[in-house]
Amino acid sequence: MWAVHQVYNTLIEIDSTMQMSPSLAKRWMVSPDNKTFTFYLRNDVFFTNDDCFKNIPRKLTAKDVEYSFYRIIDKATASPGAWIFNNRVDSLEPFKAIDDTTFQLKLQKPFQSILGILSMQYCSIVAKEAVDFYENDFRRHPVGTGPFSFVTWEEGQALVLKKNEHYFEKDANGNRLPFLDGIKVSFFDSKATEFLEFQQNRLDFIDDIDASFKDELLTKTGNLKAKWQGIIELQKQPYLNIEYLGILVDEQNELVKNSPLKQKKIRQAINYGFDRKKMMLYLRNSIGIAAESGFVPCGLPSFDSVTIKGYSFNTAKAKVLLAEAGFANGKNLPTIKLLTIPIYGDLGSYIANELKQIGINIQVEVIQKSLLMEQMAKGTAAFFRGSWIADYPDAENYLSVFYSKNPAPPNYTRYKNSLYDALYEKSLAEKNDTLRYKLYQQMDKLIIEDAPIVPLWYDMAIHLVHSNIKNFPPNSLNLLELRRTKKTP
Repeated sequence: MWAVHQVYNTLIEIDSTMQMSPSLAKRWMVSPDNKTFTFYLRNDVFFTNDDCFKNIPRKLTAKDVEYSFYRIIDKATASPGAWIFNNRVDSLEPFKAIDDTTFQLKLQKPFQSILGILSMQYCSIVAKEAVDFYENDFRRHPVGTGPFSFVTWEEGQALVLKKNEHYFEKDANGNRLPFLDGIKVSFFDSKATEFLEFQQNRLDFIDDIDASFKDELLTKTGNLKAKWQGIIELQKQPYLNIEYLGILVDEQNELVKNSPLKQKKIRQAINYGFDRKKMMLYLRNSIGIAAESGFVPCGLPSFDSVTIKGYSFNTAKAKVLLAEAGFANGKNLPTIKLLTIPIYGDLGSYIANELKQIGINIQVEVIQKSLLMEQMAKGTAAFFRGSWIADYPDAENYLSVFYSKNPAPPNYTRYKNSLYDALYEKSLAEKNDTLRYKLYQQMDKLIIEDAPIVPLWYDMAIHLVHSNIKNFPPNSLNLLELRRTKKTP
């Protein structure tokens, strides 16, 4: 996503306040029935010079948008992003170039989040000539309209991009963007090596802090330790990602039929039975916020911790629920297996130890991520660690995880609730933000009540940056934004 964001543009993009902002499209209009979106494109955007254009300047037109979007849903492309349009866009003529600077998208039925989807990297605009010219090698030779253009890529070693001298955007003072001459991305198998390279000024920034050296850098309250202050900068930003434990709730599944987790009160007891705030302090050095609201994370406009009251640490309540479920003090309650991945093994152990105090025995099994994802998709993981990163900044993206008509992914828990489904469908067509947010909150409350998940924390994006890097702000989607970035000696 980071590399694609430098090389390509989308019709619209997400600004620093998580609002839709013009990019290739200067403006757009929505029809009264909320099903036809008309985009008016810039007339000054060119693809980067490339052999596929025979070195003739190639202006972007609405035909390129039409081609790019049809390419996503073309079965021959086999794009993993086809889901963004499948069963949403019109079946006859979903995409149409009206003229060189006017593009139209038609939906089967209203879907308010389509604008957010159009900001995703899947919707980057490509040129047909480049796809035809490079064929299967197009993945290794991208040609876009973005602020940087492709130079070379040695897989597993380095990716190099250079400044696009003809990029269309300018800053507030009329200076052409970007300011950097180029970008080099390094690849390291070891986080320790990466941190050493950063210390020695061979990397300008690194993303996230590995567990092996978080205590070296951070206090328990999530700030830089004194010895690092003034040397490097720690950037923290709410990140649209929730970490959670998922619970399979499909009662037709044999795993669920024989599991104590089929009882809502057991699921609720687990939610009450461990201290999320202590977990964040000691295991995460306060990087992130204990998830004591709903599934929708903070950072989104509809998030409201007053309206959505989730689960906080309450052993007394957990014990009452256990007793009501027929397992007073955990007596005769079968051991519950939790599947997680290696980097979250300590997290699983912490939760298991906490729950043991109230009589719930959790057996933590650590498996590789690919195997866990396969079991979640097949419905053979009854209790598992999961996460959901926003594809676009709208709570609908999170709430779609529990819409019963959605397969797995995203509905790994196989949650099914007719009231929830009705609210979800109603929200898709609601144009008024305030009313739509209220529908979102009603859905989030249902998820908390039914407890097919155990929210753990709302994430933070963490960057370590050297002090000579300027205009490099983090954002809630954790996209790498380098158009206005400057590097001083």
